[in-house]
Amino acid sequence: MLGLTVDQLLFLVRGAGWTLVLSLLGFVGGAILGLPVALARSSKLKALRMISSAYVQLIQGIPLPVIMFVVYFGLSIGGFEVPALVAAGLAMTAYSSAYLGEIWKGCIQSVPKTQWEAAECLALTGTQRFVHVILPQALKIAVPPTVGFLVQIVKNTSYSVVIGFFDLTYSAKVLNNSTYKPFLVFSIAAALYFVICYPLSLLAGRFERKLKRV
Repeated sequence: MLGLTVDQLLFLVRGAGWTLVLSLLGFVGGAILGLPVALARSSKLKALRMISSAYVQLIQGIPLPVIMFVVYFGLSIGGFEVPALVAAGLAMTAYSSAYLGEIWKGCIQSVPKTQWEAAECLALTGTQRFVHVILPQALKIAVPPTVGFLVQIVKNTSYSVVIGFFDLTYSAKVLNNSTYKPFLVFSIAAALYFVICYPLSLLAGRFERKLKRV
């Protein structure tokens, strides 16, 4: 079948499955850490803004493969022998949190100031204004770019190959070394990435069009 055996094709599909697992870990971890980053970036407290800005600039200024190396080998130097999945998941969490924090900060700040002023006229506290008035509007704005960024997370999991994590790229590399059919193997890997990412791109576009109609 396509010059490859069924077992070899299943080997690639298994790698695609671990790509999905790592993407999910990176997205969930990034969302949990990214929300406080976004809130700190939008805070009125200068110290919080400076600390969160330094974190974002630091993570965005380092290539993702280097972050993976630092996490993987840094933990082992510290006496923590962790699986490649854990190290890759932590690196993807740091990477995603910095970018999601910036995306969500922009969404929070894009809510018109009149909404803040209207909520203030209702004598709501700062927390009540944010939770009941600003956050619901910011969430609607945040959905399209968040889903769009999920595509980047899926594609960037391929960097985990540098620490030997078994994902789609790693499985394609191993299969190519045994079959010597690089064009065929990596074409199938590219098709599998497309199958994963294309529906997410369509979903992001759909949310964006829906948001424009609101």
